[in-house]
Amino acid sequence: MAIVSMRELLEAGVHFGHQTRRWNPKMRKFIYQPRDGIYILDLHRTIECLERACEFVKERCAEGAKILFVGTKKQAQEVVKEAAERTGMFYVNRRWIGGLLT
Repeated sequence: MAIVSMRELLEAGVHFGHQTRRWNPKMRKFIYQPRDGIYILDLHRTIECLERACEFVKERCAEGAKILFVGTKKQAQEVVKEAAERTGMFYVNRRWIGGLLT
């Protein structure tokens, strides 16, 4: 069973990618098609990648690893904070400070 439905992704606008003039060939396999100057992302592929990412995070957490949640866009700030606090992990939901990890 998918961790998120196609409908939820569509309603959240996840299918909208970058403008077509910002082409990155490495993204080709994730793009469904260009439309009106914007790349439309392949949501089937997106769900597959989300499931792989969730499995990776579960495995790391089972090993005792710490996860850093990052989401600095206004619409993500509260969700990032809640998810990190609920799981006892760290988060950055405001401006990312260059060199923070290095």
